[in-house]
Amino acid sequence: MAELAAKEMTRLAYQALADKKAEDIKIINIEKVSVLADYFIIASGSNRNQIQAMADHVEEVLYKAGYRARQTEGYRTANWILIDYGDMIVHVFDSENRLFYDLERIWRDGTETSIEELDDKNEKP
Repeated sequence: MAELAAKEMTRLAYQALADKKAEDIKIINIEKVSVLADYFIIASGSNRNQIQAMADHVEEVLYKAGYRARQTEGYRTANWILIDYGDMIVHVFDSENRLFYDLERIWRDGTETSIEELDDKNEKP
C-alpha cells in the first residue's frame, strides 16, 4: 500500500513540476539503498520565482490529492527547496546549486526511473 502511495505521490509531483516548466526532472528510486524514502525527484528552475512556483504547485497538487508535506526547507532562499513527503522527497534547485550538490551522483546506487515506469498499468497483479 505504501509503495502505491509513493508511486502516486511521485507521479503527481512530477506532473506538477512539468506543469511549471521544470528543467531536467529526474526520478531516482532509492528504496533499496536507503530508509529515507522510496523516491527522490530532482528538478531545476531558472530563477527564484519559478523555483518557488514549482514548489508551491507540488504542494498544492499533492495537498488536493490528500498528501501533506512533513517538512519544507529552503523556500525563502529558493536555491534548493526540499519538500519531504516521507516516502517521496522533492528537491527543486537553481542550476548552480544542482551542479554543486549533484544528488544524482550521490544517489547513483539508486535507480533512475521514468515516469512511465510508475504507471499503474505497468503493475503486476
